[in-house]
Amino acid sequence: LISNNQVKYTLQKEPAVLSTQNKKFVMANKNLNKAKEAKKDEFYTQLDDINNELKHYREHFRGKTVLCNCDDPRVSNFFTYFAYNFEFLGLKKLITTCYKNQDMDLFSQNQSDKAVYLVYEGDKNGDHIPNADEIGVMPLKGDGDFRSKECIELLKEADIVVTNPPFSLFREYVAQLIEYDKKFLIIGNVNAVKYKELFPLIMNNKIWLGASIHSGDRKFWVPNDYELNAAGCGIDETGRKYIRVKGVRWFTNLDYKERHENLILYKHYTPEEYPKFENFDAININRTEDIPCDYNGVMGVPITFMDKYNPEQFEILGVGIAGLGLAAGVKPYKPEHKKYRKEVQKRGAVDGDLYMMNRDEVIVPYSRILIRRKK
Repeated sequence: LISNNQVKYTLQKEPAVLSTQNKKFVMANKNLNKAKEAKKDEFYTQLDDINNELKHYREHFRGKTVLCNCDDPRVSNFFTYFAYNFEFLGLKKLITTCYKNQDMDLFSQNQSDKAVYLVYEGDKNGDHIPNADEIGVMPLKGDGDFRSKECIELLKEADIVVTNPPFSLFREYVAQLIEYDKKFLIIGNVNAVKYKELFPLIMNNKIWLGASIHSGDRKFWVPNDYELNAAGCGIDETGRKYIRVKGVRWFTNLDYKERHENLILYKHYTPEEYPKFENFDAININRTEDIPCDYNGVMGVPITFMDKYNPEQFEILGVGIAGLGLAAGVKPYKPEHKKYRKEVQKRGAVDGDLYMMNRDEVIVPYSRILIRRKK
């Protein structure tokens, strides 16, 4: 059963794979609040990306209440995915919060200045479609911001949070999830790995990267008034604007079997290929696949190592960036090398504190995570 405005629904085998043209939910949107508008955070995740990731966590959702608290359900594929797969996943309840100035009636263009939240508790008439009369739409007193008191009350009710939060508020968003001890699956930028607020959680195995996105860019729909003035932007065959964002990753504290698979190592250590840092007793590794199989000391690896990180195979000791690097034991630059550091910075973005010497030249690689093989 598939058409431009319906769904391919497969019972007992695979979750529903929805058409991105589902007209009941994909409608013209209004911008979120002005702060988000200014930061251009209103990106809508593609359904394929959601489906490819969620299939790794099916056992986590049975009997659970799911909250999508950064979503306009008319354009959010998170709401669409969970609403259509409600019975397949065995959900207890689906809650979605919606910012003010969104449509009160999901299936019309009547504008409202009220923020709302939606509650869906499953199919009632047997057609396996979340119909309008099966979805509870309730007003919020505030603007629907995830930090507001009433939205926090909805957060307390939820078992698992799944959404694409504003990248500019990512630190604050994760801090709230940790404060309320929530399971979650959210989208962010891979560089968040080295945020001082997040890295200790990653190092202590409380947050890790998801299963499905390990490289490349991802396509996101954007509001109609979004300026397409960068490479990777465009308009698809349906007339919707999109951009492509590099470095996108899923962040989660839901376990999945693939993260416990060993990274296969085949290269052998030589001092010539793996130089040591001047200010920390560790060797530099430029690519995750180049980690030597016979070196047991500390290694500085790219942050993309986290895509392959198995906590049973490696331990994380720190990260070689300002502040966190010093805490891990990275020493400051020697006075005679500081002038070279400034020259390196002039040539391009450098955020790492670890450095190597090649004769009189200071070489500063991009941020390195410090790891060691477990015995």
